[in-house]
Amino acid sequence: MKYITVSPKEAVKKIKSNMRVYIQAAAAAPQSLINALAERHEELRNVEICHLHIEGETPYADPKYKKSFFVNSFFIGSNVRHTLNEGNGCYTPVFLGELPILFKRKIIDIDVALIQVSPPDKHGYCSLGVTVAATPAAIENASCVIAEINPKMPRTHGDGIIHISEIDVLVEVDRELVAHEMPVPNETEVKIGNYIAEMIDNGSTLQMGIGSIPNAVLTRLTNHKNLGIHTEMFSDGIIDLILKDVINCNNKKINYGKAVATFLVGSKKLYEYVDDNPFIEMKTADYTNNVSIISQNPKVVSINSAIEIDITGQVCADSIGMRMYSGVGGQVDFIRGATYSEGGKPIIALPSITKKGRSRIVPFLQTGAGVVTTRAHVHYVVTEYGVADLYGKTIKQRIAELVKIAHPDHRETIERCYYDKKIY
Repeated sequence: MKYITVSPKEAVKKIKSNMRVYIQAAAAAPQSLINALAERHEELRNVEICHLHIEGETPYADPKYKKSFFVNSFFIGSNVRHTLNEGNGCYTPVFLGELPILFKRKIIDIDVALIQVSPPDKHGYCSLGVTVAATPAAIENASCVIAEINPKMPRTHGDGIIHISEIDVLVEVDRELVAHEMPVPNETEVKIGNYIAEMIDNGSTLQMGIGSIPNAVLTRLTNHKNLGIHTEMFSDGIIDLILKDVINCNNKKINYGKAVATFLVGSKKLYEYVDDNPFIEMKTADYTNNVSIISQNPKVVSINSAIEIDITGQVCADSIGMRMYSGVGGQVDFIRGATYSEGGKPIIALPSITKKGRSRIVPFLQTGAGVVTTRAHVHYVVTEYGVADLYGKTIKQRIAELVKIAHPDHRETIERCYYDKKIY
C-alpha cells in the first residue's frame, strides 16, 4: 500500500511549546521520533512528555533540557527516575487498568501521540505490535498522531489494530526493537520459584511479568497441564511451555484458547514468535486489568513483587521510603481479580532481605513509603523461606506467619519490635 512519509526531524515539527506528548510504552517506544524531539530542545519550551515505563534512550529526560521538557511518568523506569530528584519530572499515581480512562474522559488531554506500528496490510491496517496498553485511548484523544512504520514491529492480533488513515504523520524506520534476554535466577529466586510452582494447580490462569522470579516459576511448570495466560505482560519464559502444550488456555472461561496480555518485553525470539500468531491476543489495559474480566477465569494465580512488606501485610511496591521508584502498575488489579476467581491465589513474592542485608519484612514501613496493596488485600506472601498465608488472619496470626518466612537473622528483632509496641 502506498503512503507518504517524512523524516523524523520533519515529523516532530508538529510539536509546539506548551504541548503534552504521549509516548507509546515499553519496547514499542518510537526511538527515532524521541531522538528527533530531543534535538529540538533549543526551540521548544514547557513540553510535557508523559508515558509509562519505556525501553531505550530518553534524551528528553536530561536535566539540562528542563526548560524544554518535563517528564510525567505513569510508571517510573530507571531511564527517567533521576528526573524526580532533578526537578524536571514527576509521577502520576494510577492503576494501569485506569490509565485509558484518564485519556478517554480527558482528565489528561493529549496534544500529540508518538507511536510505532507495523507496516499496513493490503487493507491499510497497521498493528501497535508489542504494546497496546493505553495507546488506543491516547490515539483517540490526541489532536495529532505521529507514527514510525517499522517492518521489525510484530503484527499482533487483538485491540492494537489501527488504520493508517488514523495516523497524521508517517515516518519509515527499519530498526530492531529493544530486546531483553531472559535473566538467570539466583539461588534465592529459584527457591521462591519452587514454592510458587507448588502452589499452581493444573488448569490455572497465570499473571506474571518479566524478571528472575517469574522466570524461575515458569521453568518448574513443565509437568503441569492446561495452564492459561491472562496478564499485563509476559516474556520469553512462556514460549517453551506453549510449544509443549503446558500453556494452551483450554481451561479459560473468557478468551478461551488465547494468551492475553497488554504489552510484551523480551528477546528477538519473543517478538518473532508473536508476529501474526493468533494464539496471542493483545488487549487494552482497561481490559486485561479489569477485575471483573480477570476473575471470570478459573484458578487465577497472580504473582507480584514488593519493595517491602510490614508485619501486618501492608505492601510497599512503588517507593523506597519517600523516594518514588516505580509505580502502582497493575498489582492491585490482579490481586483483586485472583481473589474473586474460583480457586484463585494472589501472591506477593520477594527475597527476605535486600542486597545489603536489610530485612524486606519489617515491623513498620519506612517513613513515607507508599502502600500499594493494603493488608486487607493480601493473601499469600512468599520468600525463599516459605509461604505465609495471611488471608482471614488476625494481626497476631499474621505476625507469626510473616516472621516464619523472614530471614532468620531478623526474625527475633521483627517480632520483638512489633510486640513491644503492643499493636495487635
